[in-house]
Amino acid sequence: MPRLPKLPKLPQIPKAPKATKVFRNNKILRVLLTVVVIMALVCALLFYLWKEYSITSVIVTGNSHYTEDEIKDMVFTGPYSYNSLVLSMIYRNREVENIPFIEKMDVDIAGSNSVRINVYEKAIAGYVEYLGHYMYFDKDGIVVESSNREIAGIPFVTGLSYDHVVLHEPLPVRDRSVFMTILNVTQLLGKYEITTDRIAFDSDQKITLYFGDSRVSLGTDDYIDEKINEMHLLLPQLKEYAGVLHMENYTGEEVNFSFDKDKEEIPEEEDAESEEDTQAEEKEKKE
Repeated sequence: MPRLPKLPKLPQIPKAPKATKVFRNNKILRVLLTVVVIMALVCALLFYLWKEYSITSVIVTGNSHYTEDEIKDMVFTGPYSYNSLVLSMIYRNREVENIPFIEKMDVDIAGSNSVRINVYEKAIAGYVEYLGHYMYFDKDGIVVESSNREIAGIPFVTGLSYDHVVLHEPLPVRDRSVFMTILNVTQLLGKYEITTDRIAFDSDQKITLYFGDSRVSLGTDDYIDEKINEMHLLLPQLKEYAGVLHMENYTGEEVNFSFDKDKEEIPEEEDAESEEDTQAEEKEKKE
């Protein structure tokens, strides 16, 4: 039986990769969709946190040298700092430091929309002027700040003898107890809401307070509380005159204080005319 001739091999038709491509495309699409959903959820969460914890109320306590707005500018230093969550992370176990006249500041989160800024100011007793700068010192006489501006409520002190001033070091005066006296006077003035132009000391450490053209001679710091209490009752009348109220001999008992008016200065022209009139009168009498 004759052999049949071998038929030529037909070329194999490749399988269509359509199903694989569709599968791969669906997988990529699912990944992209998952990423988009996650990003949308994250954005929604961030938006919720931003709106829910956005700070609308700020309470500032303990400040006197700076206004509330100035304190806020020191604490809220970025666009995201007005969020209580962000602020709590920034100031967790951390204090605001290195600010003139302020010992430290801390931030308490009082609620989701409110914070409290606690300011602890340096206990400044007074200031002296040195080489065109105002040097502020504390109760121990240590120079805590140097500034080119005068701070309201802190008295200007004169009469202290020193030959140099160094920041963060004590003023080199002979009797360091004078700084405690200055602090006591400053606190008493604040207690009675009295503002003085100057606290002056003489060579014997006796105190004089200046109020415009009026002065109050307090003498030593004996009975200083009682003296300033009496003084604040007399100040409304005292400020109308130029002169010195003498309280240096006050001993805590009821006493009448003396007041010496300043002599009025006569202008040179009026003084010369007065002298001519006097000479003319004397001449007439002789004639």
